[in-house]
Amino acid sequence: MMHELPVEAYTSQEWFDLEQQYIFSTTWQFAGLVEDVANVGDYIAVQAGLNNIFIVKGRDHRLRAFHNMCRHRGTQLLRAVGKSQKAITCPYHDWTYDLEGKLISIPKKEQEFPELCNKELHKCDLNLHQASVDIFKGMLFVHPDKNAPNIMSFFGEVEPYLGPHIPEELIEYQEKKEVPFYSKEINANWKIIVENYIDHYHLAHLHEGTLNMYDHSKAEFGWAGPHYWFYEPLAPAYLADVKNASPYPLIDKMPEDKMGAYVPWLFPNIGITESESAWNTFHAIPLAPDKTLVVIRSKTMNVSEWEYTKQYTKSMASKVWQTMGNKGKYEGDANDPMASGDFMAEDVYACEQQQKSLRSPMFSVGAQAQKGEFAVSKFQRVVKEWIEKHKDDDA
Repeated sequence: MMHELPVEAYTSQEWFDLEQQYIFSTTWQFAGLVEDVANVGDYIAVQAGLNNIFIVKGRDHRLRAFHNMCRHRGTQLLRAVGKSQKAITCPYHDWTYDLEGKLISIPKKEQEFPELCNKELHKCDLNLHQASVDIFKGMLFVHPDKNAPNIMSFFGEVEPYLGPHIPEELIEYQEKKEVPFYSKEINANWKIIVENYIDHYHLAHLHEGTLNMYDHSKAEFGWAGPHYWFYEPLAPAYLADVKNASPYPLIDKMPEDKMGAYVPWLFPNIGITESESAWNTFHAIPLAPDKTLVVIRSKTMNVSEWEYTKQYTKSMASKVWQTMGNKGKYEGDANDPMASGDFMAEDVYACEQQQKSLRSPMFSVGAQAQKGEFAVSKFQRVVKEWIEKHKDDDA
């Protein structure tokens, strides 16, 4: 057992399929940021469990969500992200829909589809299947059900525990123009990645040299509905010189006593990391029982490039880093994830090693940290209960 779930929950296709049907097809799924669909005709497509769904901005500037399949033969209509679409045309047989999802044109309909000849196309029953779209904290979410409960009924309980950040006032940060955001396939089940994210116990151990700017001893965390919330303040030495030591310009409108790491996990698969100088989404997308795509998007202050350069220069000169440093768990080749000084590389390594161990007949979970690993067991119970509830609803 992995505390509350069987090992098969992390290794078997059967469990993966159950989760796709009863978790990811029944919850609000992160699709992107509001600026991704800023103009009429802009769209973004996302997988939501068994459903591929796209969001499009209509001619009336409203956001709408539809199941991404032509009503003729089910061919996918739109791919990934796009701009300025005037209509939605199936690449297979050129059935065309307007931005409001209504069927508006069928080539050679008189000869090929006589049963549609006497109908106005927009009144026929072959318009696109609707889904739901909503916005939470500047993030776009979709739900496969067109009558999904209001998004605040899902996230409302956890909102008071989020940071004071206003994501809509920040801008997306790109370290390299050719790489717009962090994206990595990890050879581990999505739940192992979630459990690593919410595991307080490992912060002062695995990341003792890479996340030492936070005071792990003063962490506060708990649950609000199915969602996990977490906060820990800045370490005193870092806080004392944070205006110089921060690598990015500080988020304005944030009181000094509110600075720290807010790291909630929104069920089932989207984390938010909110710090003194950045706001990030951490999206864990299940690909297979032992494979997960992690996509991280970062937003920072909307200031000039010169301000970024000045702040980075001050940070490099700060005495905080001369004393605290930023070193890996071990010494050695920087290509070794445990010697890299990169906390993400450390986490990926740990997750992949845990996944490998699940195949061993000698695997078992030892004693559980009463506080530090409390969230892991709670998350596993939420997963199990969510599947059981929605299986019963289907029965």
